[in-house]
Amino acid sequence: MSKPAFKRILLKLSGESLMGKKGFGIDPDTLTFFAREIKEAHDFGVQVGIVIGGGNIFRGLSAEDSGIDRVTGDLMGMLATNINSLALQSAIEKEGVYSRLMTAIKMDEVAEPFIRRRALRHMEKGRIVIFGAGTGHPYFSTDTAASLRAVEMEVDILVKGTRVDGIYDSDPEKNPDAEKFEELSYFEVLKRNLRVMDLTAISLCQENKLPIVVMNFNKPGNLKELLSGKKVGTIVKD
Repeated sequence: MSKPAFKRILLKLSGESLMGKKGFGIDPDTLTFFAREIKEAHDFGVQVGIVIGGGNIFRGLSAEDSGIDRVTGDLMGMLATNINSLALQSAIEKEGVYSRLMTAIKMDEVAEPFIRRRALRHMEKGRIVIFGAGTGHPYFSTDTAASLRAVEMEVDILVKGTRVDGIYDSDPEKNPDAEKFEELSYFEVLKRNLRVMDLTAISLCQENKLPIVVMNFNKPGNLKELLSGKKVGTIVKD
């Protein structure tokens, strides 16, 4: 296709995906690969927003095991998402693409505060917008933040990039006989407890009729294939 199938997308990436083959932190080669895949989508004429997790640095849910209360742990996790967002922004701009980091927690010297109208304007001008610090509130995952920003930005589709090529009835990395789904409804995802995204994130997409595609982001060119209108991964819709 000469034109993309979607005008505007929200890409959700996990913090763990930035580790590459490392056990912690950010792998430079993975970061560069992600930036080039995102640039390819941008060059295709698609407006791109991004939410990235912070699990490669700190997970709020694991804070209580360290004696840290949940609210404090979630705040630490939000700061970790901003570290990853800054790294991704730097990698994207090294590829020659303008970007903006907007954060739900005010930190003026680091990033712009999230203002919906301003974010929309950035995207309309062709800038890649990275949304950091989740929703800015504890007890909400970055999956929920991605769903929320996707709805606010009026995107055509929410793309969840993973290391497997869709949604399966069990973990395909552990079960070689796992069955892949080509298409699912929101209800089926919740009923089967497939754990694609958390309950709040799925419900938000369902209420706003926002389709979700779960795809392998580690395969070169996969995102461009999806944006070209080809069947990639698993789609969740009404």
